[in-house]
Amino acid sequence: MTVAVEQVPVGRMQNFTYVVSDVGTRDAVIIDPSWDLAELDLIIKRNSLNVRYIVNTHHHFDHTTGNEQMAQSTGAPVAQHEASELPHDVSLRHGDAVAFGDSALEVLHTPGHSKDSICLVGDGKIFTGDTLFVGACGRVDLPGGSARELYHSIFGTLANLEDSLVMYPGHDYGASPTSTLGDQKQGNPVMRPVSEEQFVARMTMG
Repeated sequence: MTVAVEQVPVGRMQNFTYVVSDVGTRDAVIIDPSWDLAELDLIIKRNSLNVRYIVNTHHHFDHTTGNEQMAQSTGAPVAQHEASELPHDVSLRHGDAVAFGDSALEVLHTPGHSKDSICLVGDGKIFTGDTLFVGACGRVDLPGGSARELYHSIFGTLANLEDSLVMYPGHDYGASPTSTLGDQKQGNPVMRPVSEEQFVARMTMG
C-alpha cells in the first residue's frame, strides 16, 4: 500500500486535519475534521477522492466539530474508539484496521489525554492525535485524562514502534509540523525513560 498525506492546518488552536488517500485507488480517510472544511472539500475534489471514513483520534470538540458536515458532504461514516462519548457510526478497538482502497491504518488505543484516544499507523506513518506532539504530549487534566494511562500508552505502546515512522500530530505545537518517532524517542522529554511515579509527578505538577 502507498498513501498520500495532506496535512491541513485549521482553526485558531493550531490543529491539524489530515486527508489520507490510497494512491492507487483514490479511496481516502479524513482524520479529525474541525474547521476550514472548505479546504478539505477542495482537496477531495482536486484529487477526485472517495472518502471511506471520517476518523477521530479522540472526542474533543477541536477534533470533531466538522464531523457532521463532512459526513453529509462525503457520505462517509464516522469512526471513533468505542470509549468515545460522542455518537458515531463505527466503533474501533485496539488492533482494528481502518481500510480504504488497498491501504489500511491500524488502530492503537492510547488513553491518557482522554479515555478514547487512539493513534493510527500505516505505510510508515503514525497519526498521534493529542497523545504525542513534536516535543511534548497531550495534557492529562481534562475529564477522562490520566497520567498513568498516558505513561503506559507512551512507554508500553509508542516506544515499542519503529523509529522510522513519520509522526503526524494533532496540533502544530512543536519545532516542526512533523517528525519521526525515533527523533521523538531521542529528543522529546516525555519519551525519556522514567518510572511511572516520576512520569505521573511530572505530568501533575502544579
